[in-house]
Amino acid sequence: MPSFRATLQITGLRPGHAPEEVMDMAVAAVGAAHVVEANQLDIVAGTPRITVRFMVEASEHDAENQFARNAAVSMAHGVNTVASSGALRTYRRQTGKWLAI
Repeated sequence: MPSFRATLQITGLRPGHAPEEVMDMAVAAVGAAHVVEANQLDIVAGTPRITVRFMVEASEHDAENQFARNAAVSMAHGVNTVASSGALRTYRRQTGKWLAI
């Protein structure tokens, strides 16, 4: 199964929500349709960024990419219920590198 990752900048926490809810929501949103392999939080240039790595069921290359994009959008939508966010990016693991799709 092809491996993908979605990254999302976190720009703020919505009132009444705990920081751990951000990653919980991200993993739940992606995990609703795909197998989540890993997740992590990084601070890049002072801005928190979450990453969720997941697998998509093998099919046709473009369809796999679209499933991954849809998963990333679902992740951002879910996270936006507990936090405000910035840039969303989706990557595919190919020939040992993460390539933007």
